[in-house]
Amino acid sequence: MNENEQAAFIMSQVACAQIEAEGMTAENMQRQALGQSMAFVQEDFVKLITTYRIGYNDVLEYLRR
Repeated sequence: MNENEQAAFIMSQVACAQIEAEGMTAENMQRQALGQSMAFVQEDFVKLITTYRIGYNDVLEYLRR
């Protein structure tokens, strides 16, 4: 992959993580409106960074390939 393709892949992973985070946020908001406990906590949102490998070190490692 060239540099542009690598950057596009990283950005697509970020977009996927954002979509998932927005869904999680929406679920939490719905539960809050119903007076229920949250389905997702901070740890769940932080896990997205690992799941999609978009943390600082993950991205550097990927770009060094």
